[in-house]
Amino acid sequence: MYHRIDPVLPVIIGILQVFLTIGAQYWQLRNPDLGRVPLTWWGYALLVVGPLAIALRRRAPVAVLVVTLTATSVYMLFGYAYGPVFLSPIIVIFNAVLSGHRRAAWLSSGAFFLFVVAYATWLIPHRASLFHHTAVAAYLLLTLTVAEFQRVRRERLAERDRVAREEARRQASEERLTMAQELHDVLAHNISLIHVQASTALHILDDHPEQARTALTTIKQASKDVLTEMRGVLSLLRDGAPRSPTAGMAHLSDLAERSGLPVTLEVTGQARPLPAGIDRAGYRIVQESLTNVSRHAPGSRVTVRVAYAPEELTVVIEDDGAGAARAEAGLGSGNGIPGMRERAAALGGSLAAGPRPGGGFRVEAHLPLPASANQKETN
Repeated sequence: MYHRIDPVLPVIIGILQVFLTIGAQYWQLRNPDLGRVPLTWWGYALLVVGPLAIALRRRAPVAVLVVTLTATSVYMLFGYAYGPVFLSPIIVIFNAVLSGHRRAAWLSSGAFFLFVVAYATWLIPHRASLFHHTAVAAYLLLTLTVAEFQRVRRERLAERDRVAREEARRQASEERLTMAQELHDVLAHNISLIHVQASTALHILDDHPEQARTALTTIKQASKDVLTEMRGVLSLLRDGAPRSPTAGMAHLSDLAERSGLPVTLEVTGQARPLPAGIDRAGYRIVQESLTNVSRHAPGSRVTVRVAYAPEELTVVIEDDGAGAARAEAGLGSGNGIPGMRERAAALGGSLAAGPRPGGGFRVEAHLPLPASANQKETN
């Protein structure tokens, strides 16, 4: 992977190492007991090797680590003046840990520590002491510890970002599934209604023109409804704008009236505002059930029972038509009854559907209400 070279840090480190070492040399050469030698062109070259290598720290962190520590060690062996020559080792050790080369960083730091101890013990014994060795060890350990802390922090932030991205993808996937279900329910119900009413209008147009007019009026209203709901769904897909809450339990009477079927709506318990997901799911289950009746048993009488209980919403749809034939068709559609079951299951509820013993078909859904909704009702 290509990494752009950033010259700012290498230039700063190079300037600090060279000019501060020159200043330190002025004082150290005046004290012969320190045993320091004047900087030569070779010494200046060793001082800038580390900063030059730092410029490539993102491309080859391990190679930069080895080169920098080696250059620093050679500089010390020549006996040049002490100064901020350890700035480059700090940077490259820190960089090696953050770039994922922890073992190389720790091993190189250990080897460098042993070199410094040996150097102080045999070449400048008057400087060797437990304090000196402890200070060098603390210097390296502090660098490694801070680097490890920063590495862990970065990894946690990266993990948090990864989880956030996965959650966003999951929510987007669920939203797409919800929109697909919405489109299916809107289109299936209204187009089935249009088909049934159009067939009825064609059949009775000559003999019963007033009834045909009623059927055509229903077709007009159904067409308007499907366009309105599709615009709402597409608007939500386009920019996330909130859609008017036309799909809810409060609109069941309108749904029953537009279905073109003789529907009896019975409500028990205290009707109240429901959580959006449950409100929409209950409406769609009734809508899909009426669609199935229109498709497979047109003209059947339908009873819709809605029970508001403290802990759940129960919806029952029954008709007196040919339930057995429709059961097979509904279960094989892949979108009708299975889709209703998926809606209920997604909310922690259940849905049962099948033929009635005396003829017809029955759909029963139980949708649990969250504790917050129960508290609102109690209050």
